[in-house]
Amino acid sequence: MIVFINGRFVPEEEALVPVFDRGFLYGDGLFETIRVRNGVPFQWNRHLGRLKAGAGFLGIPLPMEDDALQKTARELATRNNLPDALLRLTLSRGPGPRGYSPRDATNPTIVLSLHPLPPPKPSWSLITSTVRLPGSDPLARFKTANRLPQIRARMEADAAGADEALLLLGDGETVAQGSSSNLFWIDDSDCVCTTRLGGIVEGTTRAVVIELCHSLGIPLVERSVTPEQLRSSEGVFLTLSSRGIVEADSLDGTALRTSRITSELRRAYAERLARETD
Repeated sequence: MIVFINGRFVPEEEALVPVFDRGFLYGDGLFETIRVRNGVPFQWNRHLGRLKAGAGFLGIPLPMEDDALQKTARELATRNNLPDALLRLTLSRGPGPRGYSPRDATNPTIVLSLHPLPPPKPSWSLITSTVRLPGSDPLARFKTANRLPQIRARMEADAAGADEALLLLGDGETVAQGSSSNLFWIDDSDCVCTTRLGGIVEGTTRAVVIELCHSLGIPLVERSVTPEQLRSSEGVFLTLSSRGIVEADSLDGTALRTSRITSELRRAYAERLARETD
């Protein structure tokens, strides 16, 4: 696989970062995972906008202009002959002296890599993780390179033979999000999603689904939810860039209902993906 790193296209075995890179040492960086179809990055502006917002918040300069970055993403798909894939865009503060101060780290690292799409699976089994997320962390809205809570939650899902883990807020009752996904559920024919004030990453796929609800006339509500309320809902689904919309079939061993609304949104999402990447 060919990888782009700091201005060069190189074989993946040559795509190396220094051992003193702060992304490696401290997770001092950001990333985006972007669906690519027909060589076109889907929802590119949303992904790049979130990356740039996070970079501004952390004070990490983006070493490439927007147009050059998008052109590089498309060229990477061509060089790898991989028009349908996942694009990982990683920005690190770059190498610097030992210690937390970023003062002398002035050469950011940027990496673009392509990865095969995950095999399709029509529905996912969920568990409730023991991992808790703070509800007021200003970093929660960005995809920072430090994802230890999400990794721990995914370890629990793997151990349980589940496809995804739901993380709760610090109160131990309110669901925030999945380890790599945003949460929606159906209640009284409304499509409901967790509130943006609840420590969630505002995913790009989540934003697309909200727009689809408005265009399809599906009532949309934001509010908090507990695992017990999810188990009694009319349906649960997750959104993430790598898979789009995935229906959940169980939570902690309890079977979940299916909803025509989820099916309708999946069709609409597939149509929008095709329309914007043809």
